[in-house]
Amino acid sequence: PGVTGGDAANAALAEADLVLGVGTRFQDFTTGSWTVFANPDRKFISINVTGYDAAKHGALPLVADAKVALERIDAALGDKSWPQHDTSARSAWFEATDAVMAAPNKKSLPSDAQVVGAVQRQAGPDTVAMCAAGTMPGVLHTLWRSAAGGYHMEYGYSCMGYEIAGALGIKLARPEADVVCFVGDGSYMMANSELATAVMRRVPFTVVLTDNRGYGCINRLQMSTGGAEFNNLYASANIEAQPEIDFVAHAAAMGAHAVKAADIADLELKIGEARKRDIPTVIVIDTDPYPGTGAGGHWWDVAVPEVSERAEVREARDGYVRHTALQRAD
Repeated sequence: PGVTGGDAANAALAEADLVLGVGTRFQDFTTGSWTVFANPDRKFISINVTGYDAAKHGALPLVADAKVALERIDAALGDKSWPQHDTSARSAWFEATDAVMAAPNKKSLPSDAQVVGAVQRQAGPDTVAMCAAGTMPGVLHTLWRSAAGGYHMEYGYSCMGYEIAGALGIKLARPEADVVCFVGDGSYMMANSELATAVMRRVPFTVVLTDNRGYGCINRLQMSTGGAEFNNLYASANIEAQPEIDFVAHAAAMGAHAVKAADIADLELKIGEARKRDIPTVIVIDTDPYPGTGAGGHWWDVAVPEVSERAEVREARDGYVRHTALQRAD
């Protein structure tokens, strides 16, 4: 649910009269900046091992181990059923996500959602998708259909650079898993040297490096609040020369098997081939920095200036005011 949640989940929360939070702080991303919960009579129960966090936002605190608490609540509730409109909404949501993850039918650069779709179609029950920062955490939260234990994300502070080190750690902890690490060119530039460690230790995992030639996530956020592009993408940045970084050569220099995917079909092929190797595989694919996820989502409270000469900012401000009127934090 929330800012990067699915339509079906957000619709269910809009009607819910009781919300059971497990290990959550009910922060802005989870709650759509407190605009998701539309039922005026809704109540919250928060299960957390820490009393300080369990009492957040007026929730009834239940200080307990999550597994023990859920087992006892489940036993006390007895039989359960799902409203028909919830199951219908879930089916409609899967259809919507299938559409945005489908391979493009033209020669333009793929979106991040289409890259996720390619990996999803090649994923098996032992696949673990992992990521940390940039565009992909939101896209994966919205679209990825995970098997049990198949989703690992650094959501605390979107720590850039955790991706490759995290993938190495997951593979060491679960040698049988098919670990796929999603990393953007920005995060890769921040930290990548664990590839050399993985090569030395012969620890295989797959890195899907999406190259949008800058910080596409921040650029979209900048534009969504009415701002003009500024110093996020190489093409529109105040620089003297356009970088031409050869990520394939860089990863190969550390000993990884590194290749460039020409398109989504080629990416799917290379994902399958990567599983056969005993060293990390880095697959680089160029992506379009402008499209968002294309499905799901909810409002996020990112303030917009009240006064601006830009019509785009004034329009974004009007939307901001409309949404803040819907916030409920009582």
